[in-house]
Amino acid sequence: MTTPATLDFAELDLDAIATAEGAVALVIDSDGKLDKAARRVNRLLRGGLIRLTEGARFDKLDEGGVIELPSPQNMAADSLFVVKLAKRADVNAARAAGAAVGARAKGAMTILAGGLRHAQDFALGAVLRAYEFTDHKTADAPEPTAFTVVVNNLEGCDAAAVQALAQGVFFTRDLVNEPANVLTTTEFADRLVGLTELGIKVEVLDEDALEKLGMRTLLCVGQGSDSPSKVVVMEWNGGAKGDAPLALVGKGVVFDTGGISLKPAAGMEDMTMDMGGAGTVAGAMKAIALRKAKANVVGLVGLVENMPSGNATRPGDVVKSMKGDTVEIINTDAEGRLVLADVLWYAQDRYKPCGMVDLATLTGAIIIGLGHANAGVFSNDDAFCNTFLRAAGDEGEGAWRMPLGDAYDKQLKSRIADMKNVGGRDAGSITAAQFLQRFVKDDTPWIHLDIAGVASLKTDTPLAPKGATGWGVLALSRLVDGWPKD
Repeated sequence: MTTPATLDFAELDLDAIATAEGAVALVIDSDGKLDKAARRVNRLLRGGLIRLTEGARFDKLDEGGVIELPSPQNMAADSLFVVKLAKRADVNAARAAGAAVGARAKGAMTILAGGLRHAQDFALGAVLRAYEFTDHKTADAPEPTAFTVVVNNLEGCDAAAVQALAQGVFFTRDLVNEPANVLTTTEFADRLVGLTELGIKVEVLDEDALEKLGMRTLLCVGQGSDSPSKVVVMEWNGGAKGDAPLALVGKGVVFDTGGISLKPAAGMEDMTMDMGGAGTVAGAMKAIALRKAKANVVGLVGLVENMPSGNATRPGDVVKSMKGDTVEIINTDAEGRLVLADVLWYAQDRYKPCGMVDLATLTGAIIIGLGHANAGVFSNDDAFCNTFLRAAGDEGEGAWRMPLGDAYDKQLKSRIADMKNVGGRDAGSITAAQFLQRFVKDDTPWIHLDIAGVASLKTDTPLAPKGATGWGVLALSRLVDGWPKD
């Protein structure tokens, strides 16, 4: 498992700048004005910093951009990174600039942040971007970077809070990055059981228990695989006793071949990330526990593997859900909604939550509609949805609300059962959400997040290297503090 970079905050010691080892990053206001730390660096460089900030190179540098000066004069540091960033830059700009530094970090790094308003967010960006997934590299894993962020005033700088969020995001990234022969349903469940060390109550429901509960739509997805299907329930009770919890529900298809409706071979290796919803729920629960959130939260994940075999569900089969509705299986590659249907109903039946959010790498259609910049957001409750959208916006995690409606619902009509599991190619992400809404009670505020386009990417993002992003952990962690409203 990935070890996050270590982080400390320290007050400015001008004499320590010259002796700081490893790398030094210096934040300079966009207007080029030098603070105390910068003036000391300038003296060490014999005026070299002023020449840099007054020159065209600094002037043309984008906000948050970085200039590297190797082997800086009269300093013990291997490199000096000059970061152009307004002292009153907003949260997202601060995180992006921190990430630009974190991407270059190896070993020890001292960040001279001075009076930067959002120094803690700058630090979070640096820590998040310093992530590397090296579990299956035969070379020795690099030592995690040790960041020391030097500020003029320690007020509002909480290293433990940054570490809590980073560890939650890293837990999600590690799970999503794992290959399916390592992260089986059993291994996934075992890793979640490990969260008990943080005060989370964890329960694993096996196939016998799921059969007794009537979770047949979930079970039908995994019946072609040798890996046993499971549901893992994680409870964090940090709020008032008796208060209804917020429920987070995740799709955990550890590998998706499409089943009998087999996917094309090209790109199928990416289907190790089809448990991204469950991974995000797990990471959010870890972050919530580490920061000891004063809220009651329950995370539920359905863990299955969708494989073709003589036991696999066939197109044309009819399966009864825990709710009691019957589903005609038209396409076995539309399996995530079958997993979520039963877990959503179970979450409401058992916990009667104050709100419920499900996350899933559910449809390719959402990528066609929104690309990789935003997750699709569907909801039956405007207040709940707006609270989430604000949380996502505050955390810089792209999210865009999509419509629901009876016209889309009609596409799910089946000749022989209560509904079909697909509604055709038109509005594919919306009809998938309409399917899920049939398993949401009228009095439950609900949000469905289709994260197929944001969970794992083939290119770097501002806060993550290529691969798993950990999208949603920060927004969900913030959401639990804002819902239900007082």
